[in-house]
Amino acid sequence: MKRDIIKINEEKCSGCGECIPGCPEGALQVIDGKARLISDLFCDGLGACIGNCPRDAIEVEQREAEPYDEYKVMENVVKAGPNVIRAHLKHLNDHAQNEFLNQAINFLKEKNIEVPDYEGENESKCGCPGSMAMDLSRNKVESTDESQILSAELRNWPVQLQLLNPNAPYFKNADLLIAADCAPFAYPNFHQRFLKDKVLIILCPKLDKTIEQYVDKLAEIFEKQDINSISIVHMEVPCCSGIEVIVRRALEKSQKNIIVKDYTISISGEII
Repeated sequence: MKRDIIKINEEKCSGCGECIPGCPEGALQVIDGKARLISDLFCDGLGACIGNCPRDAIEVEQREAEPYDEYKVMENVVKAGPNVIRAHLKHLNDHAQNEFLNQAINFLKEKNIEVPDYEGENESKCGCPGSMAMDLSRNKVESTDESQILSAELRNWPVQLQLLNPNAPYFKNADLLIAADCAPFAYPNFHQRFLKDKVLIILCPKLDKTIEQYVDKLAEIFEKQDINSISIVHMEVPCCSGIEVIVRRALEKSQKNIIVKDYTISISGEII
C-alpha cells in the first residue's frame, strides 16, 4: 500500500540519535553511525521524530510500504517499560489516532498489563510538545504607546486552505504565505513581518484530516497561477513541520520550482 512513512537522508544524518526518543514505536535505531528505519511495520508516518533532528535529515514521504501494525509495535513497546508505553499511548492520542490507540489499549488488556495515565496533567517529560500545557503570561510585553496603531495586512478571504478556490484571481503571480493556524497568535507582529503584500493560506498539519486534499489543492494553485514565491511560517513543535512536507509534495506534484522561505516561531513568540 502507498502511505506516509519516514525517510532519512544519510548524507545529512550525523548519527546523534536525538530522533530515537521521539519514536516510542521503536521504528528508528542508530546502526553503523546513521539513524535507520528498521521496519515499515513500526513507522506510523506521523513525523514526531522530525522535530528532534538537528540536521534536518528526516522527512515524511509517501511511498509503497507495509501497513503500520499496532500489535507488532506494542510487542516492542511493552519491552521498554511503562514510561515508553505511556509515551506511545500519548503520541497516538495527541495525533487523534483513535483506532490505533484502541488497539494498543486492547493489547495491554489482553496481556494483563496496566494501562498508564497518558492524559494526565504532568506532561513535562514525555509526549508531544505541541500539546504540552504551558503558562506564557510572563512573556507578555505591554506597550505604553497608545498612539501606535498597526494596520491589518490581510488581502484575501477565505484563508483556510480547505475553503480556498485555486482559480481565485488574487493567486495570479502572488507571493504566498502558508502559515500554521497557531503562528499568527504566537508571533505578535505577524501582519507586518510576514503577511504584508502576500496572499495568506493557513492550515494545521496535526489536526486537519485532509492532508492529501491539501497537497492536491496546493499543487493546483502552483500549477495554474504562476506563483512568485512561497513563505512558510510554522511553530517549533515537531508536528507543525508537516507544513514543509505538504508544500514540498505539492511542488513535486505540480513540477514547479518556486523559491521557498521557511520561518520557525518558538512557543514564546520569537523567530528561531
